[in-house]
Amino acid sequence: MKFISLLKNWSLPISMLTGILGYFIYVSLPFLAPTKFFVAEVIAYLQPILLFCMLFLTFCRVKPTEMRPYRWHLWLVLIQLLSFGLLTYVLYLFPDTRWRSVIECAMLCLMCPTATACAVVTTKLGGSATAVTTYTFIINVIIAVIAPLLLPIAHPHAGLTFLPAFFRIIHKVFPLLICPLLLAWLVRYSMPAVHRWCLRQKDLAFYLWSVSLAIAVATACKALVHCGESAFYISFIAIATMMCCMLQFGAGKQIGQYYGMRLEGGQSLGQKNTVFIMWLGYTFLDPVSVTAGGFYSIWHNLVNAYQLYKYRKGQSV
Repeated sequence: MKFISLLKNWSLPISMLTGILGYFIYVSLPFLAPTKFFVAEVIAYLQPILLFCMLFLTFCRVKPTEMRPYRWHLWLVLIQLLSFGLLTYVLYLFPDTRWRSVIECAMLCLMCPTATACAVVTTKLGGSATAVTTYTFIINVIIAVIAPLLLPIAHPHAGLTFLPAFFRIIHKVFPLLICPLLLAWLVRYSMPAVHRWCLRQKDLAFYLWSVSLAIAVATACKALVHCGESAFYISFIAIATMMCCMLQFGAGKQIGQYYGMRLEGGQSLGQKNTVFIMWLGYTFLDPVSVTAGGFYSIWHNLVNAYQLYKYRKGQSV
């Protein structure tokens, strides 16, 4: 029983450690090399399925009539857009700076939309899943429009125009946001028995996310190992992403506290879609910027693990 309790209480650090050890053990065993393509294909299908199931269970708790924008949503949107715009302008002024990749990593961390799993963690911490779900939709729509406008300025690409970039982002993000929500609402109103069963699975979404987190951390390790930069330069990226994480959690909590939603504000601004960060970096920016998602995944999950520890102790988060 103590072992089960340990797994439940420290599932996030255990998932992260599993992802890290799993990756390095796997790549260190030569006889597994022929399976790499197959494993990559399995992960490519498995992770979206896990996310879909996790979000479906979480969205079953979200009432459509309660989804509405809050004033603090506006302030968080302004923080993300202004910081994104400021760093874009810096890269426009200094396109040949040695620190381009570091700045791009910070830019990705600041502009990236809220993680789809944010509602899962917020629920686990006793917060409002509805409030963070609403912000998740708002910021994903806004970033889908703004990112294709500003990314070509920050990192010019031949032939990169607004509409192709916009549709690529929409195709990447929205199936995992819209479809689970619509299915959850369909089940709520047409299959009440199934809906009640889903509501009884209180921690299943969280454990599905723990599995997904292990896969995401392993993917992040792969990105870090193959980025091609020196350890000295990578250390600056690690510091920049950690500062972005701390600043966003802090700013979100301060703004949320003013409106009586301290936890929700911190999670909405601080917990990011790190898989999306890596995809954006690989697709539109310098390949080294992919490491931003890897590091940010570590930082924001360490924050979440600490908050869950405080919540179990009955302390304010």
